[in-house]
Amino acid sequence: MPSFPEPNDLSTAAVGLRLAAERDIPEVLIAHEDDPQLYRRLGLARPPSGAELGRRVEAGAGDRAMGTGVWLTIVAGGDDECIGQIDVHAVDWDHSRAELGIWIVPAHRRHGVASGALRLAGRWLLTECGLARVQVVTEPDNVAMVAAARRAGFVEEGMLRGYVRERGRRLDVTMLALVNADLMEAA
Repeated sequence: MPSFPEPNDLSTAAVGLRLAAERDIPEVLIAHEDDPQLYRRLGLARPPSGAELGRRVEAGAGDRAMGTGVWLTIVAGGDDECIGQIDVHAVDWDHSRAELGIWIVPAHRRHGVASGALRLAGRWLLTECGLARVQVVTEPDNVAMVAAARRAGFVEEGMLRGYVRERGRRLDVTMLALVNADLMEAA
């Protein structure tokens, strides 16, 4: 099974990506305090604890080496403080695809951070990691997420009814995807 390489120089003047680290945990916890609905948008039953986040950071290198996922921290251009994260998950190497989950701290929303980070992550996953398809799956009413993904070059493919089960109920989702042909069209 392929592994994910370490992301090198994934940045623009406005936004950058690096591997998630223990130093990000306080900012992640604060983000959940500042946005009490964040955990729901991420499909979690409750906000994560510091201990859970610590275990996830510890497992990160192994997950990346095994090719099961990678957890990236979003930083503002030229800074190193966590302002959001991208979770590469549901990796399927047989079909060469993965899903992206993303969140941004409330103070940095509506400034192009999400679309910039999605653009960087999508391009890296398609060109450096060897995936053929990167997906964003979100609730249809998450207008900001759909708009950010579109601005990043993801193509909206439609709604999948009852596609996921979260918190004991079936949810419809909107599917957006980025494939290599989209990168060529954007060039």
